[in-house]
Amino acid sequence: MPADVNTLSHPLAGECLKLLRDKNTTPEIFRQQAAKLTHMLALEISKDLPTTPQTSETPLAQTTENVMASRIALVPILRAGIAMVDPFLYFIPAAEVMFLGMYRDEDTHEPVSYYNKLPEGNAPEIAYIIDPMLATGGSAILTIEAIQKWGVKDIKLAALIGAPEGVKAVHDQYPEIDIHLAALDERLNENAYIVPGLGDAGDRVFNS
Repeated sequence: MPADVNTLSHPLAGECLKLLRDKNTTPEIFRQQAAKLTHMLALEISKDLPTTPQTSETPLAQTTENVMASRIALVPILRAGIAMVDPFLYFIPAAEVMFLGMYRDEDTHEPVSYYNKLPEGNAPEIAYIIDPMLATGGSAILTIEAIQKWGVKDIKLAALIGAPEGVKAVHDQYPEIDIHLAALDERLNENAYIVPGLGDAGDRVFNS
């Protein structure tokens, strides 16, 4: 496993991954397990967020807690990335959600961008790219390029399943990007699908 990739080590992650990968898992259960793993990834990827002290009054006394001090954008890659938005918002409800849409050309296996809702200017300090699969890395690279052009300095990537080829492609071009995965799988097959993987995440999320 590459040293610069963060994978979940929580003992509950394996049960979720088992159900997520099972070809007989229903879309409802698939979405549930994807949400559980995304909750874990959200906590891991946000561990180093900058904080600032704020005071409040309890029924007994005044107290001070360290709270999040940065604007954060969630950038799900459509369509499958939608499944990971709500679990992130559960922990970071103030996050801004910006959508990028891409599909894979089945002949070239290259990503094709068809939708971009990133605004111009007024960029947040931090952006989390979220997509269930990091396969070839093509979609992630295009997304990083767009977010950097927007003006975001701190970018991280969260995916449920990744392939070594995708990790390498991202880090060859953007070595500073932190990648967080629930699992790093063996390889890509001749059709650029992750093995053992879980199939097409979008199809399994949306039952299509």
